[in-house]
Parts: sequence; C-alpha cells; structure tokens
Amino acid sequence: MIRCFRRRTSDSLASRSLHLNLDDAWRDEPLDLPLVEAREWGSRLRFSAPPRLVAEFYREHERNLGVPFLLYGSGDFHHLTALRLRPLTEPIVLVSFDNHPDWDIRPPKWCCGSWINRALEVPHVRLVSVWGCGNFECWWPHQIFGNRRAERAGKLEVHPWADDRPMKDRQRKGAILRDNWREQFERFLKVTRGQNVYVTIDLDCLRAEAAVTNWENRRRLSAAIFVVRIPLRLMRVANSDSPRSSITPKFNCRAKTRFARSIQPHLQHSGCC
Repeated sequence: MIRCFRRRTSDSLASRSLHLNLDDAWRDEPLDLPLVEAREWGSRLRFSAPPRLVAEFYREHERNLGVPFLLYGSGDFHHLTALRLRPLTEPIVLVSFDNHPDWDIRPPKWCCGSWINRALEVPHVRLVSVWGCGNFECWWPHQIFGNRRAERAGKLEVHPWADDRPMKDRQRKGAILRDNWREQFERFLKVTRGQNVYVTIDLDCLRAEAAVTNWENRRRLSAAIFVVRIPLRLMRVANSDSPRSSITPKFNCRAKTRFARSIQPHLQHSGCC
C-alpha cells in the first residue's frame, strides 16, 4: 500500500485521495477529489451491518478502501475504518479522534459504536489510542460495556475529557483536562516516535462551530487542534480518513439510525451502543 509520509506535498496527497460517496454527506463541498459512487451501499451499511454484508462490501471496494486518504459518508459509517486497516502489512498505531470511544463489546459485531474492537482484531494493530471523548461511555457504570480487557492489557487507550467530572473520576487512566491535554498528547507522540500511525477523525468530536453532527454536541477543544499540532517529524502517517458527521435527508429515515439517535440521550441508564 502507498504510504503518505511527512515530506509529501499536499498535491501529492490529493492525487492519492478519494471520496467514497456512501450517502451524499459531502455533496455540497468543493472537495476536488476523485469520486467513487457507492450510494447503493449506504442504506445497507449505515450504523451497523451483518458480517456477511461487510465482507461483500470489502471485496467490492478493497482497492478504494486502500487509498492513503479517504473521505466517506457520515459518522454512521465510522465502522468501515476497521476495513481500511486490513491491507496494511507493517505494525501500526491507530489514533482516533472521536466524541465516542466506539469500544462497546455488545452486539452487533459491525457497528459504529463497536468498531474499535474490530480494529484490535487486526494482527498488525499494536495500539489503539482514542482522544477527545466527551460523552458518558468512559465512566462508571457505563464503561462496563466497553473493552476494558484491551485497556488493561495496554492495547487500547481511551482519553476522555474529565473537566466536568468529580475529582475521583479525574484519576481515571487516560483522562484529560483542558489544562493538561497538550502535555499528555505530546507524551503520546514521543512514545510513538517513528512508528506507523493511522489517523481517523469522526467530526462529532469537533466543537459546534466547527462541524454539524447527526449525534450529540461535541465537547471542549476541536480535534483539529490535535491534528494540526501533531509534529509529523515524530511519526509516519501511514493512512487517514474522515467520515463526516452531518448527513443529508436521503438516508435520515433509516429506522435503526433514527432509533439509535433518538435513544442516545437516554442511554445513560443502560450503557451505549
């Protein structure tokens, strides 16, 4: 697979980028990227899909999923990132900027709320590090539905915002505050110095003035701050992607997506999907 390293020019990166159109989420943006139409897959893959269907999609779009930079659909398709990791052959660190940890261990297996576990199943993924979580899924008791085993084993790091949490919660491993996130992130960069890194950004972690989301509002700082501040001299960016967090009305009425969004504010009593 072609890799995008720090000395590539923006024009060179653009020539190795692709817009995989699943639901017209980026329809009105002047992207100037090669376009592959895949809207026939959008309604079938949105939010979750059976393994058989995911495998069929991968066979059809394996080459498209292998480009160094990919734009595709809304945040309801974030689980497709796990497919992008498969063709990579060298050890890699996955860095995810997301308002949700996406670490739920409950069914369905292929879901935008559980795809981190599919990434952890890829043999060459050495570490998954999730930054900027601003919802309840990282805290007791809701974290019991998360992949705590991978976290304890050191394969998964979760860095939720803790400014509005009780003092005892701020001691949670990985918790970040407005006053110390830069220091923690710089420490992470030093640890991953020279390693291959895959970066994925779910735009629901951006502040309200930075992006429109079909989920709940973002918290604290923009994930763009994290990305802009990454000193690329410390790491090799193997690949990256960004599913958009706003969607058009065409697929807004799909039952399971509408249901998931509707119950999201009430999941504080039952965990998260």
